[in-house]
Amino acid sequence: MQKPIFLSCFLFFFFVYFIPRQSFSCPQDHREFLLEFKKLLTHNIKNHSTQIALGELKTWRPNSDCCKWKLVRCNTRSPSKEVTDLNLNGLVLFGSVSSTLLRPVLRVSSLMRLDVSSNFIQGEIPGDGFWELDQHLDLSMNAIGGTLSGDIKELKNLEELQSYCTTEAIIETEQVLWFYTVVHITVNKARNNIQMNFMSFKIPYGIGSLVNLSTLSMSRNNFSGGIPSSIQNLTNLETLELENNSGLSGEIPTWLFHLQKLRKLRLGGNKLQWNKNGSIFPQSKLTHLSLSSCGLEGKIPDWLKNQTDLYFLDLSLNRLEGSFPKWLADLKMENIILSDNRLSGRIPNTVGETSLMILKLSENNFSGSVPKSIANIYRLLWLDLSKNKLSGEFPRFSQHSLLALLDISSNELSGDVPASFGLNTVSLTMSKNNFSGEFPEEFTKLSFLKHLDLHDNKISGMFPSFISRLSQSLEVLSLRNNFLKGSITEDISTLTSLKVLDLSENSLDGTLPSNLGNLTGMRSNHKTWK
Repeated sequence: MQKPIFLSCFLFFFFVYFIPRQSFSCPQDHREFLLEFKKLLTHNIKNHSTQIALGELKTWRPNSDCCKWKLVRCNTRSPSKEVTDLNLNGLVLFGSVSSTLLRPVLRVSSLMRLDVSSNFIQGEIPGDGFWELDQHLDLSMNAIGGTLSGDIKELKNLEELQSYCTTEAIIETEQVLWFYTVVHITVNKARNNIQMNFMSFKIPYGIGSLVNLSTLSMSRNNFSGGIPSSIQNLTNLETLELENNSGLSGEIPTWLFHLQKLRKLRLGGNKLQWNKNGSIFPQSKLTHLSLSSCGLEGKIPDWLKNQTDLYFLDLSLNRLEGSFPKWLADLKMENIILSDNRLSGRIPNTVGETSLMILKLSENNFSGSVPKSIANIYRLLWLDLSKNKLSGEFPRFSQHSLLALLDISSNELSGDVPASFGLNTVSLTMSKNNFSGEFPEEFTKLSFLKHLDLHDNKISGMFPSFISRLSQSLEVLSLRNNFLKGSITEDISTLTSLKVLDLSENSLDGTLPSNLGNLTGMRSNHKTWK
């Protein structure tokens, strides 16, 4: 009976003392590389202009298992427990550090994910170590520059590269040399994403050879020329964003709508022009469509009727005419932006049956009354009906309404000043109408109100005695060019957040309150409210 006990004890001590320690700890070289990184980072503390957050790095100690360190993850399924994930973001609070401190980190050959964002890192891209990463690399919110060279096809497994750098970087590929600040690249066998900033060249024709590309986002750059025909080869493309490239021009090709997997198409803010003679028979089911300032004319395109998945539509800054079609309201969209066109007629009553969050119809020729049903859109956050010819009374909103931003200025609306809104309302712009009656006390219920503009109306009565009970967050109060009487009360000085106060062109009398100087938020040179 003694032998089994002896054998068990022998095996226990054998495994504890004779099995190599690497089986129970991270590789020694990985620990040394990370300690070298810590040493390089903490060396910057000697520079009094740089401050480092050392709290979580205190666990990084020699002769300890680096898999148990904070910010470090290892492959626990592997006997060698190699380091695979480093989350090193935000260690530098202010100042700057050199990009050379990344060199020891990049020697960890098993690394799959690396996040060194928000560390005020400056300098050249440190070598080719990035090409070994398999999944995720985040260099964002730094000032890393230089050349990230190599064949982009080598990034076979990389799922995400983020580098919102402030300096110019270069990526060399087989087809073309691209100069840009890298924003977001995702490349693997199934899904490719490319986003670029500050480019000032033509979109390379060779981009059509990236046949697995699913997201191509090149907004807010300086691209010139047109949309290359090679993009129609990208049959896996789901998102194409080319907004706000001032030099991008030419006709919008109709074949874009033949890309069956396309879901998001954003082409606004360019010099691209709609093909007036082209017929559109979309083979895609879009969820987002932006054709702002693309030269659309005539009625709102009928082919949109069949885009039943569409929930974001921006056709602003065009020359569209005709009415707001009922079928558009029936699409149950979340965002409709038709501002700055030539649309006319009435707004459909069925708009109140929608799930809209944003409805912007400003700078058109809509007339008639605002549908009462519009106040029933529970999710409505932003409503802009300004600069039309709308008339009659404005609907009353429930206090449970989510409406935050309202602009109904420059219309022909009348009746009492609208004051029935949701308790979370932030901005009310109702100037240049025919609203009359006294300044409503109901405004005092809007505790989050920051902007209240009622200038150029027919508001009468005495200066409100309850002015001090308006929102303490109020920054803008404009009552210019109305018919208010009486004197400005002393308690207006309690509105300490006010930056703009315009009470001119009324019938006020008396002297200015001596404590107006308490309005410390007032601007000396404020914007003129028109």
